[in-house]
Amino acid sequence: MVLSPRMPDLASLETLQSVVSTGSLNAAAAELGVTQQAVSARIRAMETQLGVGLLTRTPRGSVPTQSGRLVAEWADRLLTLAGEFDAGLSALRLERRDRLRLAASLTVAEHLLPRWLVSFAAQHDPAPKVSFTAANSDHVCTLVRDGEVELGFVEGPRVAPGLRSRTIARDELVVVVPPDHPWTRSRRRIGAADLAGTALVTREEGSGTREFFERALTRALGPSREVTAPVLELSTTASVRAAVIAGAGPAVLSNLSVADDLDRRLVRIPIDDLDLGRQLRAVWSSGPQPGAGAARDFLAHIGRS
Repeated sequence: MVLSPRMPDLASLETLQSVVSTGSLNAAAAELGVTQQAVSARIRAMETQLGVGLLTRTPRGSVPTQSGRLVAEWADRLLTLAGEFDAGLSALRLERRDRLRLAASLTVAEHLLPRWLVSFAAQHDPAPKVSFTAANSDHVCTLVRDGEVELGFVEGPRVAPGLRSRTIARDELVVVVPPDHPWTRSRRRIGAADLAGTALVTREEGSGTREFFERALTRALGPSREVTAPVLELSTTASVRAAVIAGAGPAVLSNLSVADDLDRRLVRIPIDDLDLGRQLRAVWSSGPQPGAGAARDFLAHIGRS
């Protein structure tokens, strides 16, 4: 709907309504907190804009014309709706401050997000109500794009079209095996070709960790190099880690997720010819940063942490 250029603004309609209800320009000026000259100027401008007379000036005050009464009645309904609209917007802004809807890929969800949320809550009283979904990176991007969450965190090498992103942490993928695995006793160096020819325990399709590793292999070996199918495809980092400990095969996992197990239940295997450093990123739907509300405040908090 396009408003007519002859549609008065809300301030002018409020002025007319006040003059009609109080019966004089002076009383309306006092009610609105402006000068009588300002009230008179608004009425004259509105009469010119509408092309009809709205008030009849008499020694006893200002009396609305028939057109003036009609316009004042319409103005009353319009101003009521405008007040409801403004109150609704205020409630919406307050709701955005009071809630924080997040989604994060599993590495971020398990090893970084709890610490961020605890420190954020400690600095905000009352703290916003947090709803949180843990998913793989592809699903996180879908939730952000569909408006299900205000802010997401991903570990994949790419972000879905239409989303904005910012690096919020750095991580490294590491190759891990159980202590009795042959690679722990091998004197030769393990390289990208060995990984490509080994049936690994991996995350499912759509996992940021898996996609990042597969792209790193392609960069190192070329797109024509065949890669052995995984021995297991699992939906969580914890299940992959447990499968490696149980002897199912090697895996490539975030250093954050295996740090507590290294040199005990897992051994890190050095890889010389593969760059596995990566960025962890926050993603949102539009603008240089998330819109006003808890999401923007939370992202700023992470940046300061």
